[in-house]
Amino acid sequence: MTRVVVAGGSGMVGRALVASLVADGVEVVVLSRSPGSRRGRVPAGARTEAWDPDDPGRGDELARVMAGADGVVNTSGEPVGPLPWWLPGRRRAILASRAGTNAGLVAAIGRLAPQERPRVLVTAAGSDGYTGLDATAATEATDVSRTPGFLPEVARAWEAAAEPATALGVRLVLVRTSFVLARGNPLLGLFSLPTRLFLGGPIGGGRQWFSWIHLDDLVGVYRLALSDERVAGPINATSPGPVPQREVARAMGRVLRRPAWFPIPGWPIRLVLGEQATLALDSRRVAPSRLEALGFRFAYPEIETALRDTL
Repeated sequence: MTRVVVAGGSGMVGRALVASLVADGVEVVVLSRSPGSRRGRVPAGARTEAWDPDDPGRGDELARVMAGADGVVNTSGEPVGPLPWWLPGRRRAILASRAGTNAGLVAAIGRLAPQERPRVLVTAAGSDGYTGLDATAATEATDVSRTPGFLPEVARAWEAAAEPATALGVRLVLVRTSFVLARGNPLLGLFSLPTRLFLGGPIGGGRQWFSWIHLDDLVGVYRLALSDERVAGPINATSPGPVPQREVARAMGRVLRRPAWFPIPGWPIRLVLGEQATLALDSRRVAPSRLEALGFRFAYPEIETALRDTL
């Protein structure tokens, strides 16, 4: 693999992936709405090109950037939480930043002659479709078509917008990503704040399942998806060790050397966050079945080891 185009290369996941590719000598082109302002956030060695997914008139320009690339990656996405609330305008922005971006990339690929098209499109996707389907660990074969809620709806639209790439002869990989444990992740900082304040403990009863992945392992999943022809369709980017939320609280307490016994009821979280409380209170028990079948080796398979590195 010699050249990869990355949309969202200035975000948390995109930056880590771009840095990994550049370190291995891959030519990386990062697509950005505002290349000048993002210059300091894109890893050195990558080239930045302007692209506005809301401007379909620039499709030819985007197609020229992607022509002859080995792969295209989309890690774009408006943050989903915890604030501001999911008012109608925010909902539209969240959906457009995912489904709209995929639709724009696929449309531009369609403008290219078959021999110029990238061999693979790897897009981030949500694992929210697995919410509540946790009597047994959910796999890529689990039916997520009827899961209710805003985020499951976004996840379905996100994937559907990328599906037409397969008709263009492009291998498509949908990286269904669990909660990302990474240094500097604002959500991780928020979740760990009660523990840092000596108020840590199980949230909403603590029985709900928590699925997660360390950023280093997530980068490895993207690298595998780009290079391995066996990988196509949905793939669960999640550690092999989902745990009940109370176990996360205990592990966080051990890592931060704080007590983790203070129970936090669900009702104040619902009162403050409304529908966004699903981020903390809903249960997602996800298994990386396809990754394990492919022999993927996780650097951080255990929650406490991952938290010790990121906190």
